Amino acid sequence: MSDFKFTATAPQELLDSELSERSPIISLQDKILAIRNSLRPGQQQMADWQSGPLAISAVPGAGKSTGMAAAAAIAIARQYERSSFRRHLVVVTFTRSAAANIKAKIRKDLKKLSLPQTGFFVYTLHGLALNIANRHSDLSGLQLENVTLITPTQSHRFIRNAVEQWIGNNPERYLRLLEGHQFDGEETERLRRQSVLRTEVLPELANTVIHEAKSSGISPELLREWSKQTTDEYAIFSVAAGLYEQYQNLMRSRDFIDYDDMILAALRVLENDSARRIEQNQVFAVFEDEAQDSSPLQTQLLEILASDAGDNSSLLKDAIHRVSTADSCTDAIHRVSPNSSLNLVRVGDPNQAINSTFTPADPIYFRQFCEECDRIERLATMDQAGRSTRIIIEAANFALKWINSQWLATTNNKQQTPDNRQVPFRLQTIRPVEVGDPQPNANPAPVGRGLELYTPRDIHHTVELLSQRVIELFGEDPTQNSAAILVRENRQGRWLGEALTSVCKEHKIILYDVGERDRRSHVPQEILALLQFCDRPHSPDYLKAALEALVQRQLIPTQDLNALASLPEDFLYPGPLAAPQPETVQKAARLCRSLLRARLELPLYQLISFLALTLNYDQAELATADKLAERVNQQIAGNSSMGGMLSALSEIVSSERFEPVETEDSEERYTRRGQLTIITMHKAKGLDWDYVFLPFLHENLIPGRFWVPPQSQFLGDFTLSEVARAQIRATLHEESTIPDVSQAWEVAKNLKTSEEYRLLYVAMTRAKLLLWMSAAQKAPFTWSKPDNLQEQAPCPVFPALKRQFPEYVVNLAAMTKQA
Repeated sequence: MSDFKFTATAPQELLDSELSERSPIISLQDKILAIRNSLRPGQQQMADWQSGPLAISAVPGAGKSTGMAAAAAIAIARQYERSSFRRHLVVVTFTRSAAANIKAKIRKDLKKLSLPQTGFFVYTLHGLALNIANRHSDLSGLQLENVTLITPTQSHRFIRNAVEQWIGNNPERYLRLLEGHQFDGEETERLRRQSVLRTEVLPELANTVIHEAKSSGISPELLREWSKQTTDEYAIFSVAAGLYEQYQNLMRSRDFIDYDDMILAALRVLENDSARRIEQNQVFAVFEDEAQDSSPLQTQLLEILASDAGDNSSLLKDAIHRVSTADSCTDAIHRVSPNSSLNLVRVGDPNQAINSTFTPADPIYFRQFCEECDRIERLATMDQAGRSTRIIIEAANFALKWINSQWLATTNNKQQTPDNRQVPFRLQTIRPVEVGDPQPNANPAPVGRGLELYTPRDIHHTVELLSQRVIELFGEDPTQNSAAILVRENRQGRWLGEALTSVCKEHKIILYDVGERDRRSHVPQEILALLQFCDRPHSPDYLKAALEALVQRQLIPTQDLNALASLPEDFLYPGPLAAPQPETVQKAARLCRSLLRARLELPLYQLISFLALTLNYDQAELATADKLAERVNQQIAGNSSMGGMLSALSEIVSSERFEPVETEDSEERYTRRGQLTIITMHKAKGLDWDYVFLPFLHENLIPGRFWVPPQSQFLGDFTLSEVARAQIRATLHEESTIPDVSQAWEVAKNLKTSEEYRLLYVAMTRAKLLLWMSAAQKAPFTWSKPDNLQEQAPCPVFPALKRQFPEYVVNLAAMTKQA
């Protein structure tokens, strides 16, 4: 795409008069040009956008959010010049923290342009959908004051109830599942299989298919149609359709909605001609960040919104028809063309797509958009990145190419035609920035070697080496550096946190374990513990749970809680003949009695807020507790009792991902200087640190093994849920036939392997100055038993990196001699 010019000639007299003034007036065009010139080439192409579709494929560290913010501010400025009718720009991103970040950057750039910090809205995708549905509640079908939003897991009661109802309505299909591949009729085995099907297999199938289907606009009826094209012995699609239908009925009967319902509600609004024109007339363009993480339904919502109000194309009409008939969105609604009315800029990196095996997101859709835009010369590549030192970039580029080459070699050995859409990575090389790049300290000098590859004896040796390097890097002034340990599983993080606590404390390094401290699910758990005690103070178990919560919050001193809880009445209300209680016990008893007094004196709807204050929650926790109280009070409105409240809270704790209210920038919490952050690779996406440690790089986790749990192997060498997911994806990808069970299982394994390798790539590219990687010779088979060490093969990429970069392999024998 050619660069647009913003400068215009001016009369000499005007120039002379401006120069003669003490504070010359800088024109808006000059200010726009100044912002544009501060960007890199790929970012400039985004800033040059004026209309139509545009795809931006960006490498890690290329400055996507900076470029998008600048492009958004420039687009808003042009809109001010172009029209007296104020339409706004819609910017959509993946998370609330990312939305807050990009909003601040757009405001900063608008300030540079001397423009009001208005003319745009920044949403998450679900926030945008909710906004549209709320403005047209009569069309959306959502009366938001009467519905409850939930994020169910497979243990949620709606999923469980859907399973039970389906079993009752489909005894023959259930019996076929119970028989599996072979069954001798033994009663004990029958009971075991019934338990596995009811509590594991069918809930997992329901949970997977509901998310995959709803997010793609697929109805239970369409799943049943697809089932006619399959011949598997269990009729997986038909079973899934029945579970999906039961779940939908249960949700509607109780006025509950999930996040996919919000997208569907917004699309129902846009199905109406009048409402669609109203919404489109308020928007001059849509900018989407992290486009590789969008589902088909989310993409359809953005494309309809980004279309001109006067667009009557057959493609748009077809898209609206699919919404009204609940058909699948297998196509983009616009096949982009140079004269397309689609004012949509999509920015993403398909190589950082790390959510597709547990969400309906699939990088193939953004890849297709990039290919379509490339055909009409509307594809820009942001391939220059200044975040990392050069050796880290070289290592990441090598890993990407090596994985793709191994993938294609394996595919060709099987004498299949390789599908470049299905290889783990889009061939996109990270390039260092050019001389004179506007980013300060771009591609900084490495610390030490910049890349360090270790092969410790075992995980304990790993901690020794890691601790030693952390102490060296933080030095005498820990506040100058930021560092993170990225782990594949939270269980690894917990083990590391315990192992490193004393070292960090001794050297005044703050240790922040995100898995333990940042998860706000403790709010409903702690509130539930205190309420259960208030309801049954004579229960030793409930008293002990409440005391544990109070100790955890440091409201009472640590002490022998078993002794206190064994005789609740003596602890709470000691008689005149009882031995005097120590001060620590008295303090705990007084606090517990105050909770019981509040239970008697306060109305139910105020109890959760009171307990939150008692627990001395911070601002974010108080906001989360208020959200929890509102949710619980809404749910028990027809049965306002302590029993109802406890039941609702127990359900939330046991079977939902209750999302917290964030009142501060989560990115800042994770990347503070002077802090060693332990965080999962998934959560590290979008963040960076001076030093990044990647321990425990073993093949059993990356890429991992796709295995069938032993308890469900009676069904075959596959899992129903993963087969169904792969079959749905194949249909959405417009493949000619739905794969059979064995083919779908292979596809599912490939999806998992690809995503794990992309996750490693994301982790490697978080480092600025030093990337520390290790694969111990001995490690646990499962991190639920970290002491059970055995020989473990390294992640296949790790030996390849050691062969490619031998000078960066750390000689541990030499280190031992020096010590």
